[in-house]
Amino acid sequence: MPRVAAAFVRPLLVLLLTLGLQLGLTAGPAQASLTNNNYDGNIYALYAGNGSLVPPRSSLVQALADHRAAVVVYYLDDDSSSKQFSPVVSELQRLWGNQIELIPLTTDALQNRDSQGPTDPARYWKGLLPQVVVFSPEGKVLLDESGQVSLLRINEAVSKATGIELPAELAGGNLRSFNELNAEVVNQ
Repeated sequence: MPRVAAAFVRPLLVLLLTLGLQLGLTAGPAQASLTNNNYDGNIYALYAGNGSLVPPRSSLVQALADHRAAVVVYYLDDDSSSKQFSPVVSELQRLWGNQIELIPLTTDALQNRDSQGPTDPARYWKGLLPQVVVFSPEGKVLLDESGQVSLLRINEAVSKATGIELPAELAGGNLRSFNELNAEVVNQ
């Protein structure tokens, strides 16, 4: 009986392996796109080329306790507006580095819950994506805008929050797409 079973098992394994390879080789192209609401993974790694933004290195509670300027960015990985805004967030990290606490937060954990006070990010989220809130070291809101907020507006608020004069080269910048997935901020 074992020889009969082996005679059937070997061809069955070859058939399954062949089918598995064919399915793997005929899979369609990846469908990641800046313009859809599909989940593609970490938007900062995929669309901004900067996976170091998440998880954030600090929290709003910690930033305000340390009297540091903070920028909170509310986003979702499966939101096309958030995907398109991700290069701006990456550019903020490049421009301001250790001068601010940059805190990108997904809104999943904030939905349908009450605020726990002035250091709770849920208090400031308005339900629109993306949303940027810039805090002074004293916890005063200097900018609270939703949508594709211009880099100039954010930089002006960060400059006010940090007390660091905004250099002319940081004053502007436009998004430029360099392939179907990625974009970068360029000065013009």
